[in-house]
Amino acid sequence: MIEVNDVTKRYGETVAVDGLSFAVKPGIVTGFLGPNGAGKTTTMRMILGLDAPTSGAVTVNGRSYRHVPAPMGEVGALLDAKAANGGHTARQHLRWIARAGGLPERRIDAVLDLVGLTEVAGRRLGGFSLGMYQRLGIAAALLGDPQTLIFDEPVNGLDPEGIRWIRSFLQGLAEEGRTILLSSHLMSEMEATADHIIVIGRGRLIADASIEEFTRRSASSHVRVVSPQASSLAPMLLRAGAGVSDEDGALIVTGVEASFVGKVAAANRFELHELSSRRASLEAAFMELTGSSQQYQASAPAGAPHQILALNGMEN
Repeated sequence: MIEVNDVTKRYGETVAVDGLSFAVKPGIVTGFLGPNGAGKTTTMRMILGLDAPTSGAVTVNGRSYRHVPAPMGEVGALLDAKAANGGHTARQHLRWIARAGGLPERRIDAVLDLVGLTEVAGRRLGGFSLGMYQRLGIAAALLGDPQTLIFDEPVNGLDPEGIRWIRSFLQGLAEEGRTILLSSHLMSEMEATADHIIVIGRGRLIADASIEEFTRRSASSHVRVVSPQASSLAPMLLRAGAGVSDEDGALIVTGVEASFVGKVAAANRFELHELSSRRASLEAAFMELTGSSQQYQASAPAGAPHQILALNGMEN
């Protein structure tokens, strides 16, 4: 388990992480989300002992990573896939890491096979694509067969088959009881891969919830109700604390589940022609909850491309 307890990290006058607390539990894939500049990379570096907290504590299985006697057997990480010597072969790169960590070289063939790089093990890294570098970085993280794994943007550069592979691969590792922390900007992939998410903004915790719970909180999540008695049903739902609006003759109900709406309708013998839940996507919920935490925001009014062309004298 990874535990971040009231951690603050300052760089001079800049507060990168501000009183952050969360836990990453074994047996599930935990997504780590936040806008650019939110403090995700800083937090992962503190977990790995690469940076020290200004205050607070970060532990892996109850100990600071810096105090773990065999760190590669405890935690595997991929923070920068291309942090490798392009003149080395894949096998040489992994051999160097294995020797540095005191790991048996027999693990090299095992992890190359796991990530699908056996056939290119003798090729120099300078000729690798970004997707191949990602697979190599994952192989390096697995060399010590650790129970805790941290991956930062591991799907960058992967083709659709590679993305599908890493999704099932990470879920399989979690099913083995490992602790998996995954950071990515690809919301659709995070939604398909992770069970739980931690969202931060400007160094502070915004959400720590299952994806289902997180998307349910979004204003975009609602229950659509069509009934000939809608005008009578609506005030009852409002009195129960739900939000109710009208959209093309249907009631758009927020703050309650479809089952609750159904019970109210049944208790009052209201006829329902439609009762359906519309769950927000992870991307929609994320944008809604982190809008005020975006470090860089661009404003593009309607017709902006037309205006930009005109300003630059390029419009005919």
